[in-house]
Amino acid sequence: MANKKVVVAFSGGLDTSYTVMKLAQEGWDVYAACANTGGFSEEQLKKNEENAYKLGAIQYITLDVTQEYYAKSLKYMIFGNVLRNNCYPISVSSERIFQAIAIARYAKEIGADAIAHGSTGAGNDQIRFDMTFLVMAPGVEIITLTRDQKLTRKEEVDYLNDHGFFADFTKLKYSYNVGIWGTSICGGELLDPTQGLPEEAYLKHVTATEKEATLKITFDKGEITAVNGEQFSNKIKAIQKIEEIGASYAIGRDANVGDTIIGIKGRVGFEAAAPKLIIEAHRLLEKSTLSKWQQYWKDQVANWYGMFLHESQYLEPVMPDIEAMLTSSQRNVTGTAILKLRPYGFETVGIDSDNDLTKSKLGEYGETQTGWTADEAKGFIKVSSTPLRVYYGIHKDEKR
Repeated sequence: MANKKVVVAFSGGLDTSYTVMKLAQEGWDVYAACANTGGFSEEQLKKNEENAYKLGAIQYITLDVTQEYYAKSLKYMIFGNVLRNNCYPISVSSERIFQAIAIARYAKEIGADAIAHGSTGAGNDQIRFDMTFLVMAPGVEIITLTRDQKLTRKEEVDYLNDHGFFADFTKLKYSYNVGIWGTSICGGELLDPTQGLPEEAYLKHVTATEKEATLKITFDKGEITAVNGEQFSNKIKAIQKIEEIGASYAIGRDANVGDTIIGIKGRVGFEAAAPKLIIEAHRLLEKSTLSKWQQYWKDQVANWYGMFLHESQYLEPVMPDIEAMLTSSQRNVTGTAILKLRPYGFETVGIDSDNDLTKSKLGEYGETQTGWTADEAKGFIKVSSTPLRVYYGIHKDEKR
């Protein structure tokens, strides 16, 4: 009888390396699939392929879903200015959903009997992977050796070494997850709530030769079209260009304390130059091109969009409904936002847009008005004060 097929969501790290070898040794036909959402270099992908075959996989494949990730998620996170806790740009965590979708799709294509991943039982990724597989590949067995067997790093390394596979799996002080929407950093000083990360913990440092630089990001209906005048049809390339510029000033560093899906608090450091710059540039442009209530309601649904995305609810049917509203809200968000960059930070300068609502001929804030008279202003203020005058006229004893 033919061996059963298992697709391993293969990152090349210790847990997934162990999983490939262990399942191959147990007689499975292992298909190692690396779902790339933009966080892997060509060199890393080549190394993953080499190692997958050394570990016993009968097939390796890279599933490039970078453009899909942008079109189905990143675009809407920019539209919504999504920052979890007004801080974290939902970096690598949002990529996991699309990696899981790609893995499930591939498993169905080859008729796999099982899908395996290397998540532990203490984090969010186990939920993101399992929930996606349960919905998109129903009936396919889910295997999680690291979680189920409560394996230690030493046990996994020893197993690999005993079976002839050697690689540098040294436990480092910090662990990194690199993605196109930022790099998360765990461990080290972050385990002490009174400390932040030192300079050496970050992967990107100040390399800019100029003390200050101007960054201009041009949007068309909320999507990036140009960076400092250079046109981009490929949005991923535009994001990478902004990351290159911002990272040279070590912009986008922070740490976030948030609620995990399983209910415990978690603290994660990150460096995310592109997301921070893009979101603040986009927000700046929206302030001048959206109405008050467009901004208000868009912020409400965007907050829920980010929360659902973080907590593995991307497949919830309300998500495309929210995306439809976010898309509609961007119809006039066209123009250029201007930022000033400096080492470790930046400031917003201004915007240039034909849709700038501050250019109204009815009045200039704090200066002159042509759309109403002084008497009309007085009448408006008096009528607006009516509910308060009624209340305090009756409750004269209440003072503030």
